[in-house]
Amino acid sequence: MSEPASANREKKQPPLNGRRALPSNNSNAEENDVPEMDAFGLIPRGFNPKDYLRVVDIHMFKEPNEINKQQHHTDKYYNPKLIVRRGQPFQIQIDFSRPYEPEKDQIWLEYLIGRYPQPNKGTYIPILIGDVLKPGEWGAKITHKENNSIRLSIMSSATCIIGKFRLYVAIRTPYGIIRTHRNSATDTYILFNPWCQLDAVYLDDEKEREEYVLNDVGIVFHGDVNEVKLRSWSYGQFEENILDACLFLMDRAELELSGRGNPIKICRVASAVINSKDDNGVLAGSWDNLYAYGVPPSAWTGSVDILLEYYSSKEPVRYGQCWVFAGVFNTFLRCLGIPARLITNYSSAHDNNANLQLDFFLDDEGQVDNRLTKDSIWNYHCWNEAWMTRPDLPVGFGGWQAVDGTPQETSDGMYRCGPASVQAIKHGHVCFQFDAPFVYAEVNSDVIYSRMGKNGSQVIEKIDTTHIGKLIVTKGVGSDDMVDITENYKFQEGSAEERLALETAVMYGVKKQTTQPSTYQPQKDVEMDLQVQKAVLGSDFKVIIIFRNKSRNSYTATTYLSGNIVFYTGVTKSEFKKHSFSAKLDPLSSNAFDVMITSAEYLSDLLDQASFHFFVTARINETGKVLAMQKAMVLEIPTLKIKTKGEMVVDREMSVVVEFTNPLKQTLENVTLRLEGPGVLRTMKKEFRQIPAMSTLIWEVKCIPKRPGLRKLIASLNCDALRHVYGELNIQIQKP
Repeated sequence: MSEPASANREKKQPPLNGRRALPSNNSNAEENDVPEMDAFGLIPRGFNPKDYLRVVDIHMFKEPNEINKQQHHTDKYYNPKLIVRRGQPFQIQIDFSRPYEPEKDQIWLEYLIGRYPQPNKGTYIPILIGDVLKPGEWGAKITHKENNSIRLSIMSSATCIIGKFRLYVAIRTPYGIIRTHRNSATDTYILFNPWCQLDAVYLDDEKEREEYVLNDVGIVFHGDVNEVKLRSWSYGQFEENILDACLFLMDRAELELSGRGNPIKICRVASAVINSKDDNGVLAGSWDNLYAYGVPPSAWTGSVDILLEYYSSKEPVRYGQCWVFAGVFNTFLRCLGIPARLITNYSSAHDNNANLQLDFFLDDEGQVDNRLTKDSIWNYHCWNEAWMTRPDLPVGFGGWQAVDGTPQETSDGMYRCGPASVQAIKHGHVCFQFDAPFVYAEVNSDVIYSRMGKNGSQVIEKIDTTHIGKLIVTKGVGSDDMVDITENYKFQEGSAEERLALETAVMYGVKKQTTQPSTYQPQKDVEMDLQVQKAVLGSDFKVIIIFRNKSRNSYTATTYLSGNIVFYTGVTKSEFKKHSFSAKLDPLSSNAFDVMITSAEYLSDLLDQASFHFFVTARINETGKVLAMQKAMVLEIPTLKIKTKGEMVVDREMSVVVEFTNPLKQTLENVTLRLEGPGVLRTMKKEFRQIPAMSTLIWEVKCIPKRPGLRKLIASLNCDALRHVYGELNIQIQKP
């Protein structure tokens, strides 16, 4: 048996020296006993606490249909305790043993969090009862008195710590202070408040708050820039135990409690703890198509299973890729009340030396030299944006901040990224923290093709300034539409402003090697284009190479086509097609050449996302000039059909049917189906040994929906031969 984690953690802590009076306070879960009687000295023999005002009961109005959860937009949380948002008043009622008399009775409230509550850290908050509530400051006032009860309106600070507070009522007697017993039923969760103007995450548009805070289902755009695909993702931020799991992540990241009112700090530590590298965080990444002892990234349908598994096991969950990291991060942010959205950047650069250029080295034959080429282009990459003010930066850089939980490069010694101001990235002000140069490179690098000349010098064959960050998108507000937000990250490609932003970035120390004009003369005579036919998984398709000879000379071009099966990160798994031919190019004309790709050539090696990368180089024999082009393509993958049977009413049984037809000419083995729908059914899983070629599978599940309104069902199918198979269905659940 290994020692419990807490024992290890205590070993790690340095001895307490004179400078720090208390051990660090970074667990919301730990608490210590508060004395129920604080005596002012010796207590006389005749003292009986019962002679003084006593608290008999405290009512929290914590049901979903009661005033607090309704006014604070927390009625969807599947959690029996009081959940409120900071900087906004909430109500409680205290019943005493006799009528409360303000002239004679002195009472106050105490809110405590963590193990060593201190007033100057914001972890111990005493609240006296006053006459007025000041906006955004702690306070309480009586709104109603009747018999032995008082009703209080309590205001929390608009900057207070996010987490679960314990509540005590204290009563002063001549001989000491008497407190209520510890009662977990009065625990109060305080969250960020995008509805409060004084909160750092204030968002002024109600439709946007409904989307970015309260919507528990989102859309992940994936695929490729020429073939955008989408799938739904269940964030499930209101599901049972998810709020506690999200607060646990801040404990796991060892963020001190006093820093938990600051969304900048929370995003920074969360982007590290979402991935398992260097801190045993939530998700272990795997990009090599080997998913032993874990769930393949494409099989997940949402964040709930992942967070709950991590919360109970405290061990990284296997496995994630970028959209899974982003989906879980989005759940975390929305759950705590930070407005957040999931972003997809198509043709995303992974520049491993921050020189704002991706270097592709060609060998003598004009093919990419994988030994020298270290940078890669991801077909797409997902990250998140979180909405907040940035008082640490100059005015104008608040608003959306890019944060990324996918481990790519280290930042201050840990795998994390952000928050980086999107506005600062657009204008090239990459000097502002955090990690702006890396995000800038993801959306705005240049791609440089070069090869070694005979004398060892580097000859640049082509510079492509528009390939990277071709399209940046997110889900629409209140709809499933794709919204193009490329302009948030960069000016129009090739515009004067865009080049100016680039020069600004370079001025702020993002290295960019300038290339001597003498070494690079663009090819003017002949242009080459590359087109790939759309195709369904399992079918044949064509790649078409088109040359335009704009000169009056006849040329011949020795042409190489390399077809590769790639991970969506742009890393090649295997070359499945090599084809070379000589092309005759007549003066002032266009010629097209077809190359056939058959399913037999690619099926055995296919990866998760059925993603190909074609690379074509052509040498013009008469001039020695080299043309180079690359294009990614994604096969159409079959989908799952979802249907419902019976009436769809809260608390009544209904059926969900999932159907799938195997399109391949082979039997699928060991198939796993998953189905989930927040508010309708918890995640269900079913295994099937085999699905023969061209046959149809039908799976029926019974469930009892819990929440009315428009809900979404999401299903995924997964096996070694076929991944990324999804289906979804919008359903309207009626009130009973």
